[in-house]
Amino acid sequence: MSRALQPFEELVELDAEAVRSWCARTLDALGREREEIDAINVYPVADGDTGTNLYLTAEAAHQAVEAVFAASAPDTAETVRAMAHGALLGARGNSGTILSQLLRGMAGVLAEGCDGAHLARALAEAASAARRAVAHPVEGTILTVAGAAAAACASGGGLVEVARNAHEGARTALAATSGQLDVLARAGVVDAGGRGLVTVLGALLETVTGQAPPPADTAAVPYAPREECPTEGGPAYEVIYLLEAGEAAVELLRARLDALGESLVVVGGDGLWNVHVHVDDAGAAVEAGVEAGRPHRIRITHFAADTAATPGPGERAQRAVVAVVPGEGLAGLCAEAGATTVRTLPGEPPAGDELLDAIRRAHAREVVLLPNDSDLRQTAVAAAERARAEGIRVALIPTRAAVQGIAALAVHEPDRRFDEDVVAMTAAAGATRYAELAVAERQSFTSAGVCQAGDVLGLIEGDVAVIGEDLTETARTVLDRMLSAGGELVTLVVADDAPPGLAPDLERHVRSGYLAVDTLTYHAGAGAPPLLIGVE
Repeated sequence: MSRALQPFEELVELDAEAVRSWCARTLDALGREREEIDAINVYPVADGDTGTNLYLTAEAAHQAVEAVFAASAPDTAETVRAMAHGALLGARGNSGTILSQLLRGMAGVLAEGCDGAHLARALAEAASAARRAVAHPVEGTILTVAGAAAAACASGGGLVEVARNAHEGARTALAATSGQLDVLARAGVVDAGGRGLVTVLGALLETVTGQAPPPADTAAVPYAPREECPTEGGPAYEVIYLLEAGEAAVELLRARLDALGESLVVVGGDGLWNVHVHVDDAGAAVEAGVEAGRPHRIRITHFAADTAATPGPGERAQRAVVAVVPGEGLAGLCAEAGATTVRTLPGEPPAGDELLDAIRRAHAREVVLLPNDSDLRQTAVAAAERARAEGIRVALIPTRAAVQGIAALAVHEPDRRFDEDVVAMTAAAGATRYAELAVAERQSFTSAGVCQAGDVLGLIEGDVAVIGEDLTETARTVLDRMLSAGGELVTLVVADDAPPGLAPDLERHVRSGYLAVDTLTYHAGAGAPPLLIGVE
């Protein structure tokens, strides 16, 4: 019998590959179900994004696990810690932040062992840690479902038995949530965060048994009136940030944020925290973080933000982005983000007519132009002027490298006012320092000394700062110099002809040397420099 046809053997213990599989299954399942979860999201704010936030949190956990596998052959402890750390860095929204703490609580126990007894203990610790992280726990939420999952497997057993009991306990508790919160009963739904946790535990059960679990039962149980938990008239803003601070400072921060707003969740530890709160004064919430330590990756969301109408078929779009990019991979990435792209090849920059044609092809009333090359500035200015003469409103953001264009595109929001969108994109580009690695074609005098043909040149902000012999070693040196001035996110854009292990090596280098710095890697494809680096 071939290996593909052999029956699945239920697991007795989770190993590193099983944890990796659990992460991947969780991401896939939340991807399939996030719209359904978004649709039932009414508590604590009916903003319809719980499924998406859980998905993005799981995606960050999955990426962290894949990064350690790309760099080495990790053991189970390293894998579960990567899963929890990735979720902490990428946690979104109230439920995503709580999920990250659940994973962190589990990781602390699973790093010691991954059989049934350890899984039962891990679920208990996860439920307890998540409840401690919430300033004012409310029953009928993801906390209730987590507690029920832990209680259902408290008697222990084998790995499969514990996973099955936890999943069944969570499903039962989920169905009862509508009888615990008035707002859920009025809407006729169960708790969205709890629904997402059932999906996470279902992915775990499928990992250890090889069989997909039954779907969550979202039917409401008979309603018994309880304390009102209104969602209308609440704070106007959701504030989330990562914070580097000590335990004592975080305890003071909890008290201050609790007085400022509601839905306060602070998760993490060992000097790195993820802070989530709903407030009316977003500035005060950020200021409190500054006083406690070093906040970064600050995200502020207005719950009542207006959205613009989507143009109908055949209508000119309100706004578009045109980006000049090197390499097929980057062109595809920017196109997926909604940009009209113009390819540039080494030594063959696009002409003004090509840029003007791209602006026309964008078919929009307003266009943001990203030249992504300092040498293209004047060409882009001329193309923008010609487009304005045709009645198109064009804003030129003077991006000098592709990584600055990626940063600008990441914060682009077509529903914002044009000027506000341009300011946000310009700020994101300006906050991104950039570097490029190239190979010298001939002997030359540079700002870093004399280079020989074949030397690796590390250019920071356009000037040669490092001359080396090995691409990976030179890249590490360039990264260290850039991160010495601080940074929160490193973007690596790797060409097809770069050494195969370059990106994993640099990701590992950043992860080991810089506590709160995350890394994103993109593949530029053919026709791009060996490596582009951005530091935000």
